Amino acid sequence: MYVFPFFGLFAVFGLFPLVYTAIISTTAWSPRKPGSEDVSVGLDNYGKLFADPNFHNALVNTFGIGIVSTVPQLLLALGIAHLLNYKLRGRLFLRMGVLLPYITSVAAVALIFNQIFARDYGLLNWFLQPFMDNPLDWRAEKWASWLAVSAMVTWHWTGYNALIYLAAMQTIPYELYESASIDGATRWQQFWHITIPSLRPTIIFTVIVSTIGALQLFAEPFLFDVTRNNNGGSERQFQTVVLYLYQQFWTNGRYGYGAAIAWTLFIVTVVIALVNFLLVRRIRSADD
Repeated sequence: MYVFPFFGLFAVFGLFPLVYTAIISTTAWSPRKPGSEDVSVGLDNYGKLFADPNFHNALVNTFGIGIVSTVPQLLLALGIAHLLNYKLRGRLFLRMGVLLPYITSVAAVALIFNQIFARDYGLLNWFLQPFMDNPLDWRAEKWASWLAVSAMVTWHWTGYNALIYLAAMQTIPYELYESASIDGATRWQQFWHITIPSLRPTIIFTVIVSTIGALQLFAEPFLFDVTRNNNGGSERQFQTVVLYLYQQFWTNGRYGYGAAIAWTLFIVTVVIALVNFLLVRRIRSADD
């Protein structure tokens, strides 16, 4: 009886949507075609999806932006947590400060970053003006747009991961650092040989969670897009899989095709999570 509420909520808000989405993905349902919800097409939507160059582009963009945002984000979070772990003046204020970006609305963050990365009057182009002949259009080029979207993601999530690392660092016995200091180890050596190995399970956890979050990236590219048709740029430079799903499902009204995209993304996420799980088991076996 104590556990039943969880399974009840999961059945209503988790299991049922999964099953229903799988059923929709085998239909040609579109609100623009009355009666199409009962037209079964089998796995044709998946066949069209695997041959869809726009889906392939969205998949590449998703992984590219994920890598460009996740790696710097976790490295910065680790460094910030290491600094906050020292006895500093105003340490509590600083710890609260790094969490402010996380609790800030993504819409507000996008408004500010849209001004920073604007082509004609953007703050970043103004700063780079002495080094460039022409202002850089951050939305027109693939790598530039990836960096712009990744900057929003990194700014938003770095503090959150830093606090996770900080909490894990405070569980490391201080005696280990004292012994290493007596033996002549520098702070960098202590960080590399004591802190990092002790944080390995936490680092693996943040890598897995950040990877899954990167695969579901939507708000940042959606708000950074000014095409108003969810293309993710004039040539789909930064259109992620979820943004493409949103475009096909809501903008184009292709419910069956959108459901197929959702299930394909779900399978990709599960496969990546399983690979991470196997890597974690192998690392733990090597440690034992």
